[in-house]
Amino acid sequence: MSVIPGGEPPAGPDDRGPHTLTSIRRSIPRDWDEQVDLFAIVKLDSGGFVRGWNLGAERIKGYTEEQIIGCHFSQFYREDARRRGIPDQLLAAAQRDGHVEDTGWRVRNDGSEFWARVTISAIRNDQGQVLGFVKIVRDLTSEKRASDDRAAARRSLAGDLLSPATELREHLAQLAEELGPDHRILRLAAEAGDRILTVAETIGGVADTRARQGRRSETFAVVVRDAVSVVLPGDTHGRVVFGRMDAVPVCADVRGLRNAVAHVLENAAKYSDDVIDVDAYETDEGAAVRVHDRGRGIPSDDLAAILLDGRRGRSGAEEDGGRGSGLATAQRTVGEHGGILRITSVPGEGTTVTITIPRSDDTLSC
Repeated sequence: MSVIPGGEPPAGPDDRGPHTLTSIRRSIPRDWDEQVDLFAIVKLDSGGFVRGWNLGAERIKGYTEEQIIGCHFSQFYREDARRRGIPDQLLAAAQRDGHVEDTGWRVRNDGSEFWARVTISAIRNDQGQVLGFVKIVRDLTSEKRASDDRAAARRSLAGDLLSPATELREHLAQLAEELGPDHRILRLAAEAGDRILTVAETIGGVADTRARQGRRSETFAVVVRDAVSVVLPGDTHGRVVFGRMDAVPVCADVRGLRNAVAHVLENAAKYSDDVIDVDAYETDEGAAVRVHDRGRGIPSDDLAAILLDGRRGRSGAEEDGGRGSGLATAQRTVGEHGGILRITSVPGEGTTVTITIPRSDDTLSC
């Protein structure tokens, strides 16, 4: 290694001393955060009040720096999230763990909403005291809506495949009683039916390795909890509130019934901002599940139309996504179980969907 007389040896590729760091710092402009406009960079004090704001934050959230400085960051959240204390919970988690990540709907200055991925990091002094927080926000609305459309299309396709495939299995079982279960053609047909069911479950993303083919005995409450885990995995921040969850047994195509409830839950989550109330209980008609939201509601003369394939009510909008077939599919599945799907709604106040199917205590014949 050659050495310049009276100077420092040249830095190697792994020799990253203080001079290198100083050089890097000098190469970054002072307004670097103002030049990052793909991300919102929000600086908060220890109480959660906005103290810094980059151009990306202005572009994504719609506030100018003059409008937002000094305001509490909770105003970026939906009203129901504020009511449940989500902003304060996130700051507490960042203070405890150093940083926290969250994904969900946020509110712009004009009242419109966007799907955001947020990281909040705590900033500390040398003594470990929290001086404030830095929020980095990315707008993923277009990706969210595209993903929702794909998921809804997959569930719709899966539901369309599951019903006839299940019927095929039942018809084959009846034929087996006459021809014998070891009949070669019946065995091949049954294998083909099994493959169709596997493909449908894979497409719908709701595979259940414990489920047997055809109908089986289960409680309606378990079916509903499974549907919630499909539509709102992890139930972020308690979006679903379970009320009565009575263990009422039913004899059902569990996959199909779960998909029907999932369609109802998906609509409730899409068209409401608040929590969704879910109950499972027994009535004179049988086992019932009620899903209630506090969303935009449905005009009374649209209640019949929204149960038709491809039809949306007047309260629906193109940006909501979906094909308008979820409730129609749910009603068809409920009907196949000898049940009834009912909808009541008040525009501006919310919607209640109740699914009732016969109760079954005979687990042996299911």
